[in-house]
This record gives sequence, structure tokens and C-alpha cells, in this order.
Amino acid sequence: MIVDCAIYQDGERTETPQDFSDALAEARARGDSFLWIGLYEPTEREFDLVTDEFGLHPLAVEDALTAHQRPKLEVYDDSLFVVLKPVTYEPKSDTVTSGELMIFIGDSFVVTVRHGTPSPLGDIRRHLEEQHEMLKHGPTGVLHSISDAVVDNYLEVATELQNDLEELETEVFSPSGGGSRHTASRIYTYKRQILEFRRATVPLALPMTKLAGVGPGSGVTVPFVHAEARPFFRDVNDHLLRVNESVEGLDRLVSDVLGAHLAQMSVRQNDDMRKISAWAAMAAVPTMIAGIYGMNFDHMPELHWYWSYPAVILVMAFLETVLYRLFKRRGWM
Repeated sequence: MIVDCAIYQDGERTETPQDFSDALAEARARGDSFLWIGLYEPTEREFDLVTDEFGLHPLAVEDALTAHQRPKLEVYDDSLFVVLKPVTYEPKSDTVTSGELMIFIGDSFVVTVRHGTPSPLGDIRRHLEEQHEMLKHGPTGVLHSISDAVVDNYLEVATELQNDLEELETEVFSPSGGGSRHTASRIYTYKRQILEFRRATVPLALPMTKLAGVGPGSGVTVPFVHAEARPFFRDVNDHLLRVNESVEGLDRLVSDVLGAHLAQMSVRQNDDMRKISAWAAMAAVPTMIAGIYGMNFDHMPELHWYWSYPAVILVMAFLETVLYRLFKRRGWM
């Protein structure tokens, strides 16, 4: 589905011809204009119209249609193809949901393809149309604005996940909640959210370093992206580095929390086993004595003694008291 289509000249939105070919030709003829087309989960037939007019590479088109791609940057003869994964955080369910955002950039055109619910495109386009300044930089300005919005949202999601981890730590190390099965389920679910978040942020590091012109191959320019925009992409890359460091820290901490939870479970099981063993030992003493006197022999010591029964009861009580105090002193009770 085509969500929006417009020609932007000197940062201002202008009237756009209905035909893509005419719109692109008009944008190129003006010299300081570009065409921006936004699509949402397009069908193959809908995307064929865009592909034919803009000369998009078939491999990039296939990726844009099928989705389920890692964040990446690919350079083709007539276009630049960038994949981003926007994420959202659902406070009610404490879950991270990711979508996919594909961006084609070429000579005087931008084509954005969105899959899934999380996407900042609508807000970005409205913000750019209100501010104008970034649109004056053409497709490069659009790519930077989208990347910046996606990465800034990563920072917000990382903060929410940090808050969730603090709640988990409180629950694990609380006197009563740390050993429950519900806690183990929450830790595992949280680790799944971290994994989903990592899939969006970690692979994006390499494309951002290329756009920012840092790291290996820093002297190589990216086609269809102005070299003057590198400082702006470096700012986005710095934010992404902060996010990835935060994600790595969260992943290590949740592993430590899981280890602490399992250790607590093991300690509590050992405590339970010691208590059971102590009670079993205490129960064994009177059982043994009663078993001895329960044997029906004619000749047994104290069998006909008047005080035999109360004496045996007193011996049992004395031995039980001794065992109880011994186990209590050792922390088994």
C-alpha cells in the first residue's frame, strides 16, 4: 500500500504528479528536488511499479518484499539500500516488539518500505515538513532523520529494560520471592526481550560506521550520501554505541541474576533436604525403640517391670530433645 508520495523542493512539499515516472523526471529536472515515496507492506504487484520506474536492484527488491532481514547497508549501481529495525516497548506486557524499515536512496528519490507495527516514519515526515532544514539536504537528510529517530528510540527502550532488570533483581533477592517458579519464568522472558533487542541494535553498528566514515574503510565514501553528512551520522553512531554497550551490560547482568536465582534455589533445596533429614532422624529414634519392644518374645528386659512404659516414653522424649537441640544448633531446623 502506498502511504504517501511527494516531491520536496528546497525543503518544501510541492504538488506531485500521479505518475511515478513523471514525478521522478520532474524532481530531477528541477535539480534541487527529490521524490519521497512511502509504502507499507506492499504486494509484489504494487512494488513492481516502483521497481520499474526507479531501477531498483532485484536482490534489494526481494529483501524489501519478504522482510525478515538483518539491519544492513548495501550499495548497488543505481541506489543505496538500508535496512533498519525499529523497536517499541510495551509497558503492560514488558515486551519488545520489532518491525522492519527498508530505505532506497538514489538520484533524487527516496523509497521507504515499512513492515510491522513499530515505525517512526509518519512522525518523521511530519516533523521534517515542519522544520524544513533537514529536507533541504535531500535524500541524505531523510536517511539521517530516520536513522536518528530509530536509534534515539533504542535509548528509550534500553532505559525501560534497565528498569525491568532492577525489578527482577529486587524480586530475586527478596526474602520470599526469589525462589518461586514465576521468577524463573520472568527471567527467561526478560532474556528473550534482550535477544529481540540485540537483533535490532548490534547488526546496525557496521552500517552506521560506514555512513559515519569511521573504523575500517573510513576513507571510502558511501554513494548517494553527502560527505558533509558524516558528522551527523557520527552522532547517530555514538548513540548506537551507547545502546549496544547498554545491551551487552543488560545481557551480562540478567545472566548473573539467573545464576543467582539458580544458586538460591539450590540453597533452599539443600535447606529443605536438611530439614527433612533432621525430622526423619528424630522420627527414627522412637520408631526404633518402639520396634524393639514390639517384638513378641517371652523373655525381654524390663518386660514385666511396672515402670517400663513411662520409662521408655521418657527416654524417647529425652532423645528427641537432644536431637532437636543438636539440629537446631547446626541450622538444620
